[in-house]
Amino acid sequence: MAHSFELIKQKEEQYQLGTYKKLPIALERGEGVWVFDSQGKRYLDLYGGHAVAITGHCHPVIVKAVKDQIEKLIFYSNVVYSSVRAQASEAIISIAPQGMDKVFFCNSGAEANETAMKICRRFTGKSKIIAMKGGFHGRTAGALSATGLGDYRKQFSPLLEDYVFVEFGNIDALKDALDDDVAGVILEPVQSMAGVELAEDTYYSELRKICSERGVVLIFDEVQTGFGRTGSWFFGDRIGVHPDVISLAKGIGAGIPVGGVIISQHISKTIGHGEHGSTFGGGPVACAAIIANISVIAEENLIDNAWNMGELIKRELSSVPFVRRVKGRGLLLGIEITTEAAKLRNFLLDRGIITGTSSKKDVLRLLPPITLETKHVEVFIEALKSFA
Repeated sequence: MAHSFELIKQKEEQYQLGTYKKLPIALERGEGVWVFDSQGKRYLDLYGGHAVAITGHCHPVIVKAVKDQIEKLIFYSNVVYSSVRAQASEAIISIAPQGMDKVFFCNSGAEANETAMKICRRFTGKSKIIAMKGGFHGRTAGALSATGLGDYRKQFSPLLEDYVFVEFGNIDALKDALDDDVAGVILEPVQSMAGVELAEDTYYSELRKICSERGVVLIFDEVQTGFGRTGSWFFGDRIGVHPDVISLAKGIGAGIPVGGVIISQHISKTIGHGEHGSTFGGGPVACAAIIANISVIAEENLIDNAWNMGELIKRELSSVPFVRRVKGRGLLLGIEITTEAAKLRNFLLDRGIITGTSSKKDVLRLLPPITLETKHVEVFIEALKSFA
C-alpha cells in the first residue's frame, strides 16, 4: 500500500533521530540507474545513495545471489568457517594489487578505517597517524580524528590524540611531518567530500617511496574510489602505485552493508588470533553480494565503462557556460560551477535527476552507478543546459 510523502516524512521526523538533512522525496524502488519515489515519479540517480549502488539498483544477478543465500543461511559469525565467506575472500584478493593477500570483513567505511589504523599502529609499535586536510574517513571517534574537514570535527573536540594533518598533494609538507613516532599515513586518493580533489600522479608515487623508506604504513581509503569507480579496480592500478592497506565499503556489496580491509602480506603475516574482530563482518548475505558484484563488474566490463562515461561527461560539460571545470576520475566527479551547487542540485531534482553536493559550495558531485550509459548522460546534459 502506497503512502503519501507527507505521511512518510512525518513518521520519520517523529521517530528517527534528526541527524540527517534530507531531500524532499521518499524513494521506494530502484532499477538500474533509476529510482522511483512514493508517488511513482522516476529519477535518474547520479548519486547512487552516496556511491553505494555501484552496479545499479537491484541488479538481477545480485538480487538472485542475495535471495538464494537468505534462503540457505542468513547469518553465522566468524566462529565457524563458511563456503560463501571463503569465496568472497578469494574474489576480493583475486582483484587486489599484487602482494596483498588477506582481507578483513567489517560493516562500514568508518569501521574499515578504524581497523586499518589499528593494524598499522600494532604493526609498527608506533602511535602517530598523518592524515590529510580535507580528508573524510567516517564519524566514529577514531575515523573522525583522522578526518580533516573542520565542519565534521568542530562539534566533537577534543578528539583522539596523535593525529597530524598536512596539506593534501604537498609532498614537502608530508616530509616535514614525518618523525620517528609515525605509524601510518592515511588518505583518500580522491578527496570526495572536500569537492573531489585529486593530486598529481607523481605525488602518490613519491608518497609510496617515502613511506617504504621510512617503514611507515600507507593506507588508501578507497571507500568511495574502490571497485571500479575511478576506472580501475582500485585507484592505484591505473598509475601503478599501491598502498600497504586498502579500506573499502560503500559499493562493494552493491547496497548490502559491508566493509573490508585488504592487507599486504608483510603486515598480514604478523597478525594473529584475537587481535581484531567484528561480529557481523563477513556475514553470509554480505559475502554473497560481494561475489555477485565482482562478477557483474567483470563480466559487464564496467570498469572501462566507468572511465569512458566519466570522459564523456567531461567532454559534454565543456560546452556548458556555467561550468568552470570538472575534477575527478571515472565516475567520481566534481563539477565546479559559477553558482551555488545546492541551487543546481535542487533544480535537477525537480527535473528528476539526483546529484550531490560537497563541502565546497560551488562543487556539484556525481557518484552514479558505473552502469551509466550515453543516453543517461544526454538526459543530464540537456537538463543542465536548461539551468539559467
